[in-house]
Formats: sequence, structure tokens, C-alpha cells
Amino acid sequence: MSTNPVPATDGALDAAVWAGLQVFSTCPSSHVTPDRYRERVIAAARWSEQAGCTGTLIYTDNTLVDPWMVAQIVITNTSNLCPLVAVQPVYMHPYSAAKMVATLAFLYGRRVFLNMVAGGFKNDLAALNDDTPHDSRYERLIEYTTIIRRLLEQRSVSFEGRFYQVRGLSLNPRVPPGLLPGVLVSGSSEAGMAAAREMGAIAVKYPEPPAECAAAPRASAVPCGVRIGIVARASEDAAWRAAYERFPEDRKGRLTRQLAAKISDSSWHKRLSEIRGPARGAYWLHPFETYQTNCPYLVGSYETVAEQLRRYMSYGYLTFILDIPQSEEEFEHTAACFDRARQGAAA
Repeated sequence: MSTNPVPATDGALDAAVWAGLQVFSTCPSSHVTPDRYRERVIAAARWSEQAGCTGTLIYTDNTLVDPWMVAQIVITNTSNLCPLVAVQPVYMHPYSAAKMVATLAFLYGRRVFLNMVAGGFKNDLAALNDDTPHDSRYERLIEYTTIIRRLLEQRSVSFEGRFYQVRGLSLNPRVPPGLLPGVLVSGSSEAGMAAAREMGAIAVKYPEPPAECAAAPRASAVPCGVRIGIVARASEDAAWRAAYERFPEDRKGRLTRQLAAKISDSSWHKRLSEIRGPARGAYWLHPFETYQTNCPYLVGSYETVAEQLRRYMSYGYLTFILDIPQSEEEFEHTAACFDRARQGAAA
């Protein structure tokens, strides 16, 4: 389901586009008992690797366990899967983040990806005494990522920025070129897209319906990706039965989402909260609206979901970050959608 990213082309989905497709899963949340959580992480990581995923996203916020420790669990229980570690500047100095990358490469010979996080929950940031404005957080993130990359690629780094300054800083152990990290960042706001362009990162969006994404930046300008969930089955009815079983109606969740929308300054959160999609359509916001997850879903038969995937790809979105897997079986259904998307493009 995945390989290394390359620029998308206009028009039909040719072989180069498919060669650039990469799919990430998402690691389970640590809001469970310790023993059970470790088991869930290992199982989901192995399912992801078996399905051919490039890597798995590991969240970070004030309520979750340390993502670098989880990344080590993923690495020691898989052969090739790359942890996509969420990195929040307020949690550690860029030198520490670079040291983590270098240490994992040294100990295990494995590559990681970095999901650079500009913001987070307002209460989390307030508790850490971080009142940096939204757009300024992206300026800080650019400096932060620049230092990490220079430390990993150069012998000595000096940097004078608004938020960070280092002088003659060096990093050991050195990281082989093939293990240098890929970098992703939210691209839902203008500040995020500008940061992605300057950082050379993949800009990830919580996407609107495919029909409304025609004006999205092409990957030839900024490599782009989307964060989505998928519930697919051989038939429409079977898919919707599975979708409602996984995401039942939740009035309390709706109220929580409405409250979250009022206090969040995230562009993606605001935009998804404004979209009024159908109660039952291929692009489904019910799980987001009821606070059961934070991304839109594609729901339907394999053919229906495959068509939505083809549309996203045709607009230049070649990186897909899937929601937390519920079972190994879900990867089989998702793979069927990507397979049909490929077959449809070839036809």
C-alpha cells in the first residue's frame, strides 16, 4: 500500500503517482490500562506492517504517555514499520528531539518520521504557560525543525532565531543518510502551508469532501496528505452497518464537540465543524461530530470508497494517515479500497 513519496502529476493517476503513495495507520491511545495498552500497540503495529503501511502515527498531548517510548515499542516489535512521532516544541528542546532520532537509528537501525505539532489543546498549552499566538507557533516550529534537520545533517550547527539560538552545537551519534526522518506538519491553515513549504515537509489536512478539494495545492508545489478514517465492505449496506456499530449516536459527544469547537483555535477543527454533510454519504462526519474521533470518514462499498480515494490522489494527496484500527480485518477492507482505486485508475 505504500512507497516513497514523489510529486503528483496533473490528469490521470499514472504509475509515478502510485509509486508515491504512502499510508500510515494511527497508534491506539493510552487511555486504557497499562498492560492492555502495550498489547494493543504491538498488535496494531504488526497489523499495520503486514498491511504494507509505511508507518504509524503516535499522538502526543498532556494526557498521553510519551510518544518516544511508544515508538520504541513499535520498533522492537516490527521489522520495517516507521513510527511517525508527534513532536511538540513545548515538551522538549530541538536538540533532545534530534538526539531521540539519532539514538533510535543507532540502536535499531530504523527510520522514524516526525509529525511536527504547532499547537494542541488550549488547556494543555495554558498549563505549560505557552501563550504563543497561532501563526507564531508555526514560526517557532520552522525554527525548531530547522535546528533538528541541521543537527542530523551537519557536523556543527549555529542558529540565531526569534525562538531558538544555538552556537556550535553538534550531535552524536551520527545518522546515516538513509535513516534521516521524513517530516509532516498540519497544512490546514495558511500558516501551516507556509511552514510546510519552508520546512520541506508533507502538509497534512483534515480534508473536506473530495468534490470541494479541486483547488488544493498540488504535490508538485507542496507534498500533501490527508487524515481520514475508512469503513468499507463489499456492499453499501454492510459498510453502513459496520459504521453505525462502531460509531453509534452519542448526544453527549455532540455537546462536547460543540464546546471544543468554541475553544479551539485550530483551523482544521473550525472548518470541519462548519461542514454540514449528509447523514449518510461517502464523506461522513458523524464520528467527528459526536466526538468519537477527530477526522472525517469515507464509508461505503469498496468501489465507492475507492472513487473517493482516487479523487484525493488526483488533487495531489499522496500521503494518507488512517484512523486508529479496530481490528486486523479492517486493514483487509481498506486494502481492497486502495486496490480498486489502482485498478480504476489503470482502466
